[in-house]
Amino acid sequence: MGLRVTLVAAARSTSLLAERFDDDRPLDEAGWYEVQQAAPALLPLGAAELRYCSPTLRSRATGTALGYAPLAQPALRDCDMGRWRGLTLAEVAALEPAAVDAWLADARSAPHGGEPLLAFISRIGNWLDTRPADDTTATDDTTATDVTVVAVAEPSVVRAALVYALRAAPATYWSVDVRPLSTVTLTGRPGAWHLHLDAPALR
Repeated sequence: MGLRVTLVAAARSTSLLAERFDDDRPLDEAGWYEVQQAAPALLPLGAAELRYCSPTLRSRATGTALGYAPLAQPALRDCDMGRWRGLTLAEVAALEPAAVDAWLADARSAPHGGEPLLAFISRIGNWLDTRPADDTTATDDTTATDVTVVAVAEPSVVRAALVYALRAAPATYWSVDVRPLSTVTLTGRPGAWHLHLDAPALR
């Protein structure tokens, strides 16, 4: 018996090119439309025993629109970007090019005065490792099943969870692309996670 954690990236609140650090705007029109289009595939995840979301407006709205009735988790908040909050990467690079270079090169650095990338990844990993692992509905070892969890989270949170679960180098974070409403499933137990890819049904 272990855990099955499915992470759902929140729907968009702005165009990908206009994304701002640590942004907390509600879903835009395109985001609501995309939720409606993705709903048939994502609604079944609401059967999970435990349902969570990041505390951001768009994560909560996405989870609610999908019928998950998720519990907001402060630990699943986006990375604290300090004085860069609300700015785009291009804007920060124009204002503080050396600071951006340092931030991208060293996962322990926090030139913005907020949270280092390494601390962010560790925070998300700690949340994963503290999910309840006991299935109280099981009566004996033969009926024990994985505890199912679904969490709607910011794309950055999903990226951090993947890096942590795969025990990858922190720099791997920059090579992971998480699109709105995409999903990824991690199986296992605290400290021993595996990336789970669902196979399509064969006919």
